[in-house]
Amino acid sequence: MESARAVAKVCESNSLQQWEVVGEQDYGHSIDLEAGKISLAAGGGSGGLGLRVVEDGRYGYAHLADASGAQRAVQDALSIARKSPSIAGFELPVDSGSAATSGLIDRRIIDMSSDDILEQADEILSSVTALDSRAVVTGGGIGAGAGAEVIINSNGIEDGGIHTSHGFGIQVGIDEDDHLTSAYEGSSSRSQLSDVEQVIERAVYWAQITRNTIDSGEVSDCPVLMTAQGFSPLFSMVVPTALMGERIAQGESFWSKRMGEKVIADHLTIIDDRIMEGGMSSSSRDGEGVLTKRQTLVDSGRLQSSLWSTRDACRMVAEGKVEHAQTTGSASRGGYQSPPGTGCGNLLLQSSQKSHSRDSLIEEMDEGYIVHSVMGAHTANPTSGDFSVTTSMVLRVEEGEIIGSLKQAGLSGNIGKALAGDLMLGDKIRSNGSYSSGSMYLPDVLLKQGLRINPA
Repeated sequence: MESARAVAKVCESNSLQQWEVVGEQDYGHSIDLEAGKISLAAGGGSGGLGLRVVEDGRYGYAHLADASGAQRAVQDALSIARKSPSIAGFELPVDSGSAATSGLIDRRIIDMSSDDILEQADEILSSVTALDSRAVVTGGGIGAGAGAEVIINSNGIEDGGIHTSHGFGIQVGIDEDDHLTSAYEGSSSRSQLSDVEQVIERAVYWAQITRNTIDSGEVSDCPVLMTAQGFSPLFSMVVPTALMGERIAQGESFWSKRMGEKVIADHLTIIDDRIMEGGMSSSSRDGEGVLTKRQTLVDSGRLQSSLWSTRDACRMVAEGKVEHAQTTGSASRGGYQSPPGTGCGNLLLQSSQKSHSRDSLIEEMDEGYIVHSVMGAHTANPTSGDFSVTTSMVLRVEEGEIIGSLKQAGLSGNIGKALAGDLMLGDKIRSNGSYSSGSMYLPDVLLKQGLRINPA
């Protein structure tokens, strides 16, 4: 905060029309795991400052390591702004009060030492071997850290906060009889992790169950049960993008021109909750300093709202793409080195119908496949919703029972159509990262229509 205020003083001394200063600083410990051993231990921190200047609707951006480079950063940002196109009506947000989001700090994480992380890494390695003597952690790692963020602008916003994180991921492999199977699982939290053993058990389970391979079947349109981990990459690549106000306004979303219409099954609701307690993407303010909130984007299957940042809203109005738009507190930053764009926070998929255990979903499916991970989700088309990916973690189900796994299969379909069809949700929500922005909080999903399996 002290450094950000120093840069702010330089901005004021240069009589800039509008300016915004952000700062970040992170510290932590991390361990890399490879070939059943600890391969690297590291610790330290990084951070810096970012400056956005707005002049007559034009903006420029610069970043700097510390406040000593403030004058040069001001000149660089101003020079870029004066060469950029003007966005009519674009101004930085004005302060609208203050709020706090809980569950972002766990003092136990701040108190963790490098020895504590080393001990946790040893426990992970030994736990895998204890579950299956053939199993080896072939890759992954564990880390814990704390970070601070601040934002100050010329319109009265001045705020900051601290957050903690604890996470790990492991790739478990079983190589026996010239047959290698592997599985990846991970978890992350703002609080000290409490599900380490469960995550390890899942990784070993999937490495084990995919060893029982069966003959490939025929290409078929059939029900597919996607676990939360398997569904998250596709969902996060397509759905958040479809909910961006700018993409909807420009006709680049499969939900363009469908505001107020039914777009998915009427028992489904999609919520972006940026104030979720302990959420991995929660914060009291967004990337532009606007107060965040919980907002329902799709309510009982109907598209009700979209996501906007200040800049994107002004630009779409100025270009005549929409009559009215304003920020929804949905500005996101990739870090202090880049200006904010529009993004989601904690995106949740919920159902008004009864949720089901994975076993009951398998029984309901009767005949089909279970997909636990996919490769190539980044190639999914966010404009159409179409995708074609591959998976090596796919199980065949017949008469409600898992009969074996396929070595590999193709999975294709359309996310929009699949969500609009007949589907059921599982009863356990898991947090996953995102290909786009924010965090996905999703259950297992049994999709009965709109997917095709092509066994290799």
